Amino acid sequence: MRDGPGRHWQPPLAMLATFVGMILAMRALGRIWWCECGGWALWKSDVWSSHCSQHLADPYTITHFSHGLLFWCLFAVVFDRWAPRIGARPAGVARRFTVPWRLVTAVFAAAVWEVVENSPWVIERYRTVTMSLDYLGDSVVNAIGDVLACVAGFFTARWLGVTRTLILFVVLELALLLAIRDNLSLNVLMLTWPIEAVRSWQTAGHV
Repeated sequence: MRDGPGRHWQPPLAMLATFVGMILAMRALGRIWWCECGGWALWKSDVWSSHCSQHLADPYTITHFSHGLLFWCLFAVVFDRWAPRIGARPAGVARRFTVPWRLVTAVFAAAVWEVVENSPWVIERYRTVTMSLDYLGDSVVNAIGDVLACVAGFFTARWLGVTRTLILFVVLELALLLAIRDNLSLNVLMLTWPIEAVRSWQTAGHV
C-alpha cells in the first residue's frame, strides 16, 4: 500500500468513497440529516436531551476522538514497533502500510461503526441496557462529525506519540466520567456486558 508515483490520490479517494458510502447507508437506515428541532447550534452538551447525537457534536464526540487516539497507537505499536522485530516480511508490510493508508483504515472502521451503531438492533440495545434510554440514533451530520473527530484524534496521537496519547486518553475518560457519567470504556462495557449497578449510577445523574 505504499504510494508510488501518481498514486497519492488513492487514499483521499478511498476516504471520500467511505464518507459517501456511510452517508448513503445512514440514509437507507432512515437517519435524518439534522436535528428536527431546526436549531443550528453545532454543539449540544446535554446528553439527556433529544438533541444529543442530532447536531454536529456533543460530549460523545469526544469518545470518537478517543477512537482516533487508539487507532494511531494500535498501528504505531503493531507496525512500527513489533513488526520490524518479528522479521523481514512483517517489516515490509509495515513499510507499505503508510500513514495515509492507516488513516484510510481508521476512517473506514469509524464509518462502519457509525452504520452499525445506527442499525435498529444496536439502537434498541442502547435503549435497553445503557443510560441512553431515549436514544434514537445519530443524524447524518452527527455521524460525519464523529468520523472527523476520529481523524482529529488520529493526527493528535501521531503528534503526541504513544505514551502521551495514552495519558491523554485516560484524562479524557476521567473527564467524561465526571461530566456525564459515561465514557468510551463504559459505553463498550454496557453494550457488551451490561451491569445494572453501573446503569443505575449513570441514570442517577439525570436530574
